[in-house]
Amino acid sequence: MKTTVTLRDIATALNLSASTVSRALTDNYQIGSETKKRVIAYAKEHHYIPNRMARGLKNGKSRSIGVIVCAIDNSFVAQMLNGIDKFYTEQGYQIIIMQSKESYQQEMACIDLLYAGGIDGLLISPSYQTTDFSHLIELQQAGLPIVLFDRLSDGINTHKVAADHFMGAYQATTHLIKNGFKAIAHINSDTTLNMATARFDGYKKALTDAGIPLKNELIKFFDTTSLSILNKNLEIAIQELMSLTEKPDAIFTATDLLSTSCLLLLKKMKYSVPRDLALIGFSNTELADALYPSLSTINQPAYDIGRLAAERLLSLINHEKAADFETVLLATELQERDSTQYR
Repeated sequence: MKTTVTLRDIATALNLSASTVSRALTDNYQIGSETKKRVIAYAKEHHYIPNRMARGLKNGKSRSIGVIVCAIDNSFVAQMLNGIDKFYTEQGYQIIIMQSKESYQQEMACIDLLYAGGIDGLLISPSYQTTDFSHLIELQQAGLPIVLFDRLSDGINTHKVAADHFMGAYQATTHLIKNGFKAIAHINSDTTLNMATARFDGYKKALTDAGIPLKNELIKFFDTTSLSILNKNLEIAIQELMSLTEKPDAIFTATDLLSTSCLLLLKKMKYSVPRDLALIGFSNTELADALYPSLSTINQPAYDIGRLAAERLLSLINHEKAADFETVLLATELQERDSTQYR
């Protein structure tokens, strides 16, 4: 028994041509509103499912978007993916999500697999290890639209969307200074991506503007490619910081994982926050209020980053390219909680 309703079935039932039905289902301006309503109502009632592959062969598009992130087990990443998915669902596209796990080699393997699958465009948040963008440039030159989001680099010229990492770090450091903390340590990932460098620059600028000298012994950059490596290096960094003659009275951590891991490690090492030292980080974790003490953070507009990046990519797919590529930096928000209360 036939169970799948086809485009031709709808056309026959409504006494329309198949091309008219196809245009109505894709909201083509050539089809009147009443006809569109009839077609859409019938399609919904009979559970019509469009054949994406057939449509792709005809139009030269698969209506699928490749998305590469570092990992999906991260609240901030999940919020960005939600923005991407919501936008493309509205546009009738599907997304294919892959994880680099902070590996350059795995990132290239993901890109090759997605490209071979015939994606219409690629959204990518580069891995921690990525410094060479030649593989992306080659695909871009071959006609694949590419947009960078969250983690930016000058290594490729395209649309880029992220939070304003510099101003977020400036907000975090200035907040600590205003609360009376002066010996502020900074912990960051040793990557060349804009995310890390801009946050370090924001930290330095806030100290300079407050007349506080920069002390190299309070600055820690290290490998954060996996949670086990991060925790090992973070514990060493905290031990080194707290063994200084002039110990830090506050720490500004520059990534989501560093923020929460640092709070947990400080408690494990018997340091009281904020009595022994204050802590603020870049973190969109939904647990920030539930942690003890509650964690002060710089919140990034993750959903908006994802959605805006998705919009920019679709404009490239639809050949709506502006005269120049744009880098869009969205404002961050300081969320003050117990971990930065003045002692």
